[in-house]
This record gives sequence, structure tokens and C-alpha cells, in this order.
Amino acid sequence: MLGISRSTLYYKKTDVNENDLEIMKLIDMQYTKYPFYGSRRMKEWLVKEKRYKVNRKHIRRLMRRMGLEGLAPKPNTSKPKKEHKKYPYLLKNLKIDRANQVWATDLTYIPMRKGFVYLVAIIDWYSRYVLSWRISNTMESDFCVDALNDALRLHGKPEIFNSDQGSQFTSDDFIDPLKENNIQISMDGKGRWVDNVFVERLWRSLKWEEVYPKCYDTVLEAKAGISAWLNFFNHERLHQSLNYKTPAEIYQNSLQSTSTITNGVLDLKNLIKLKTQEEQLMVG
Repeated sequence: MLGISRSTLYYKKTDVNENDLEIMKLIDMQYTKYPFYGSRRMKEWLVKEKRYKVNRKHIRRLMRRMGLEGLAPKPNTSKPKKEHKKYPYLLKNLKIDRANQVWATDLTYIPMRKGFVYLVAIIDWYSRYVLSWRISNTMESDFCVDALNDALRLHGKPEIFNSDQGSQFTSDDFIDPLKENNIQISMDGKGRWVDNVFVERLWRSLKWEEVYPKCYDTVLEAKAGISAWLNFFNHERLHQSLNYKTPAEIYQNSLQSTSTITNGVLDLKNLIKLKTQEEQLMVG
């Protein structure tokens, strides 16, 4: 009568067993190093190098659960829903030379000792500064929208916002705040992970420097560890590509040089925001 199948009504989500969790962690580590590995190569690597008795069907199922796409260097999250509008890539040959000119976002899989979560972050492309982030145990769009609203509230708005074509980022809930703020929307080409390379580099550094060595036991522990590392990334980690300055230095200096002086008058509102935004960012 309700049009609901019996299997759907009585379905209960099954927990991932410890063996699969260990395999998923290895997959994530290898995929982070070599994002071009699909299920075929991943299966061969696990069999030959790690001595696991697995088949490709098993690995493909685990990668799908992690949000990793086989045979393409991009998470499965890059698949939009058919009813969602896709936007062109606007960053090709664009000179990016100031803060808040372009923001970018992506999400990634975070393994824990007995489970996993997903992490989304929004960064300023010019400075690599992490503007906001959120953690979730599902890949629904809600936590991505929360991260976007935080970034807009704490840092104003960019001229262009870039993402992949994931259903989280093509949903109306995510797109509407961008349209309301008259922000140009840019999306990576299908399978073009390199279009959002700065976020991919952030994931690689975060995982090899923080996530893999710590192996979190709980979501709260993961949140605290990631929060501390992102604070380190923003304010202490020296970046060779930034002439050995921190993202916070580049971001704040750019804002002060372009936005804090209007007609010769210092805009104290922006300076006050810069002092308080990091405390709010730590909430994640």
C-alpha cells in the first residue's frame, strides 16, 4: 500500500568488520599516494605486497563504500545526480593573485581504528588557508553546507567558488548560498582531480602527518586531532610554495593590502574578524 519494498523496510545497516576496516585503511593510504589506482591495481597490490586473499569484487565494494572511484583519479563523490546542474570550470589560465578571489572545496575519507568518517574542507586558493571544515559519518550534503556557511560567515565571500561535480556540491542546498551571494560557480571537469590539486595536497599532508600515525579511536578524538593539525597547517607549517610563509600570513597580508584600506581609512572591522575567526574555526 505504501509502495515500499519489504527489503527496504527491514534493512539494517551492517557494521564493517575489522578485517575490512584494515583493508580499507590500506586502500586509503595507497590511494592517497597514487590516486590513479583503481580496483584492479588495488587488488593486485594488496595480493602481492600485503599478502591479502581478496578478489576485485571485494575491493570494488570497499572502494565504493569509501567513496573512491575505480579506474579514475577522483572520489566517487564526483558523480552528480542527474537532476543537478553542472557548471563550467572557470580557473583555466586564470591569474589568482589575492585572497578571497577563489575558494575551493573537496571531501575525503578518514579511517579510524574501528570505523571511519568523512571530512570536508574549504580553502582559499591563493593562500592555501583552511577557511572552515566539518566531519560527518555519511556523505550527505548537510555537513558540506554547514562548512560553506561557516566560511561565508567568518571570511566574507570569494569571487569564484570551485568544487568537483559531487552530488553534495551540485545540490540546491549548497548552490543556493553561492547564488544568493553572487559568487561565480566553477566545477572541475569529470575525472579531473588535478583541477582541485591544492585540496588534494592538503589531504595528502593531513593523512600522512596526522591521521595515519594517530589512528583515532573515536570521532571526538578524530575531530580534536584534525582541528589541532589544521591550526598547525594554517599558522605554523611553512610552505615552500609560499616562500616559507604560513597560509595565515599570506591570507591576512593579502586582505590587509587589498581590503582594509578604503579611501585612506583603515577598515578595523576586517582586522577584528581576523583575530576571532580562528577560535571559531577550531570548533570544526
